Amino acid sequence: MVGIVIVSHSAKVAEGIQEMASQMAGEQQKIIAAGGMEDGSIGTDAVRISHAIIAADSGDGVVVLVDLGSAVLSTEMAFELLPDELRKRARIADAPVLEGSIIAAVQAAAGDPLLAVIAAAVGARELRKV
Repeated sequence: MVGIVIVSHSAKVAEGIQEMASQMAGEQQKIIAAGGMEDGSIGTDAVRISHAIIAADSGDGVVVLVDLGSAVLSTEMAFELLPDELRKRARIADAPVLEGSIIAAVQAAAGDPLLAVIAAAVGARELRKV
């Protein structure tokens, strides 16, 4: 099953999105919040994100959703810390973090493969236009 990682500058935001996505996808779906800094302050931490990606991985890949621009930079740095094999099956989805996380979690829980989960998350952007 594809894992989901939610990266936010705020631990509370990441945990809230994780809670919502878990309620929609079910408890069996691995959804890891990687928000804030170790000391509880606002920010993103590449090491914290890399640990979350490792924790979310079950061998089928990991989709990472991020909230703001600098979170992308931290996540890209986190990818550099991953083992090569995991780096090949982890992706950052260019999707809205809330809607994308929920849709990605539901699709992953349904057993969809990595690229389909990413496509579903990215497709969440279109839902906003309706």
